[in-house]
Amino acid sequence: MKKITLLSFLLLGITLTNAQETQKSHRHFGKVISSENLTPTGHIRCLSTEYEEFLQEQNPKRLSNDQFENWIAPLIENYKQEQMVSSQSGGIIRIPVVVHVIHNGDAYGVNENITDEQVQSQITVMTQDFRRMAGTPGYNSSSVGADTTIEFVLAKVDPNGNPTNGINRVNLCEDSWSTTDINTIVKPNTIWDPTQYMNMWSVNFTDSTLLGYAQFPDASGLGGLNTIGGAANTDGVVAGYSFFGSSDLATGNFSAPYDKGRTMTHEVGHYLGLRHIWGDATCGTDYCNDTPVHNSANDGCPTHPKSNTCGTSDEMFENYMDYTDDACMNIFTQDQKTRILTVMNNSPRRASLKTSTKDLAITLFANDAEVIIENSCNIDASCANLNPSIPLKVISLYNRGTSNLTSATISYNMNGGTNYVYNFVGNLAPNKFAYISLPYTDVNGTLNTTVTTANGVADQRASNNVSSKTFSFTPGTIPNYNYSNYTFNLIGDPFGDETSWEIRNSSNAIVYSGGPYTFTGAAGTQVLESGMTWTLAPDCYIFTIFDSYGDGLAGSSSGGVSNNDQGSWTITTNGGAITVGSGGDDFGDSESITFTNTSLSATNFGLDAISLYPNPTKDVLNISVPSELGNKTSYEVINYLGQSVVKSNSSNSNFTVNTSNFASGVYFIKLQTENGAKTLKFIKE
Repeated sequence: MKKITLLSFLLLGITLTNAQETQKSHRHFGKVISSENLTPTGHIRCLSTEYEEFLQEQNPKRLSNDQFENWIAPLIENYKQEQMVSSQSGGIIRIPVVVHVIHNGDAYGVNENITDEQVQSQITVMTQDFRRMAGTPGYNSSSVGADTTIEFVLAKVDPNGNPTNGINRVNLCEDSWSTTDINTIVKPNTIWDPTQYMNMWSVNFTDSTLLGYAQFPDASGLGGLNTIGGAANTDGVVAGYSFFGSSDLATGNFSAPYDKGRTMTHEVGHYLGLRHIWGDATCGTDYCNDTPVHNSANDGCPTHPKSNTCGTSDEMFENYMDYTDDACMNIFTQDQKTRILTVMNNSPRRASLKTSTKDLAITLFANDAEVIIENSCNIDASCANLNPSIPLKVISLYNRGTSNLTSATISYNMNGGTNYVYNFVGNLAPNKFAYISLPYTDVNGTLNTTVTTANGVADQRASNNVSSKTFSFTPGTIPNYNYSNYTFNLIGDPFGDETSWEIRNSSNAIVYSGGPYTFTGAAGTQVLESGMTWTLAPDCYIFTIFDSYGDGLAGSSSGGVSNNDQGSWTITTNGGAITVGSGGDDFGDSESITFTNTSLSATNFGLDAISLYPNPTKDVLNISVPSELGNKTSYEVINYLGQSVVKSNSSNSNFTVNTSNFASGVYFIKLQTENGAKTLKFIKE
């Protein structure tokens, strides 16, 4: 099982559920969150206390909440006495931000690959909120309301000194991410220098109810304390992609009522040292004297006055550090401002952000193109080995110049061998990009790419023209089963709400899927699927089962593991006589198997005789299917991202596909005849 890395961040998991589902399992850090900890509407908006308890149990040297407060208290008093802030310009602190958009190959603007405009809307909201800007939702008329003097700016210079728009798109080949894998895989592999950038991540959480979390500032080396601070390679804030940005400022993928950007305002508050307004305890303290004592967290949109049993006549439920709906939040207080600025002056990776120049533009040129090689993850590598027509080499071409990029020449080779040329023709505005699939199908080796011209002249910036990436895998022996019908059985542990599965074909399309299921609330196992039948056309398939908590099918309702809690799964064929795959118990986040049900060389079906022409094509693509394969052929055209472009049926051996409206690039046509299937590649010029 993958173990949770000991990280010094405060997990602020914001979760959603229907009021009717208050019995649903909420398991985090080995504990089930009891119904007493749910809000009246069934929400669990944050897991800060539980995560801190977990980390402190695992590491006794970790800085406790009290130690952090003991460190910051005298610094706050010093700030109050001096009333001065060392900042970049006129008392305003501008923090350079990089947003890592983590996706799995979806097209720009689809699902978790959110648009630039959605990203920018989040930066705008945070600045409005932290600056208490008049005429915006971030303004308030409270006598203790504060302009924190903090602004946020998307970075203009990347870690290599090249121009950027502060948005780093990364295809990491996973549909979703657990918090464990975010902190052990996503963050360390994508983070920019946290002393120069505030790192933000937009992701698709495996736990679809989770909104976001943050890492508290690191106090290592200050105040004479022997502390264990937060790891530098995980420092930053994370949010689910549908809670990132504001639907008031951009169109995009949003989920109300958390669609106004306040998830990240809240999480950045933690990143800058703020506590929850109710102090994570009944009538607790957030160490700010001008915030009223709260009985507990608020949700929804309460009305004034809201008194409580703590002696408070009216709670400040509009505070960004409460849990009310996005549209109801609008205040940081003067004491919260003092706390933030104290952290900005003293916490090492926060103080260095004040002098960072990554938000200042460098000299730009008219004709400047950047090339980035994307990860290859369209399909399982072993399936790719059997069917090399699947695209494996995708690049991103960015316009980093001041003029629109209408043409570019890209030279590329594998392992330094023969050079090929790809001529891009389009119209990219500054900082916009296009995905390009290079017509090159070698699986192993180092792909080298170079931009040689931009807009018909020599590219004016050499430092971002070259990109190389090594692709390597060792294909295994894939078992083949000459059957079309398969039976799937799934026995789950008590936490069925953590279990899901899918089976994909060689075009990366999901053929069957299931889950999440239900939480039983009692020890033991439960039948999730019994005798489910899959009918699979001849192809290569990848079955994957997921567990959002990370302990496979081995979890018990008490947080331990017992023999009667261990679930299992099986895939069989031939009436159950042949086992295709099986597993279960503690497999961590996921486990997979790959199998075929026909040789993809198609010799058994005579599919090699299928042809298409002309290739490349500009308009009409002709397909010829031998008559011995039957009179009925269905087809589907798929782009290099695995997305269906067109599908239809034909009763003729020879037919055509009109590609005149297709964008230029590489496509695949998947043909299903009466006697077998075959996928062929073609290029649209």
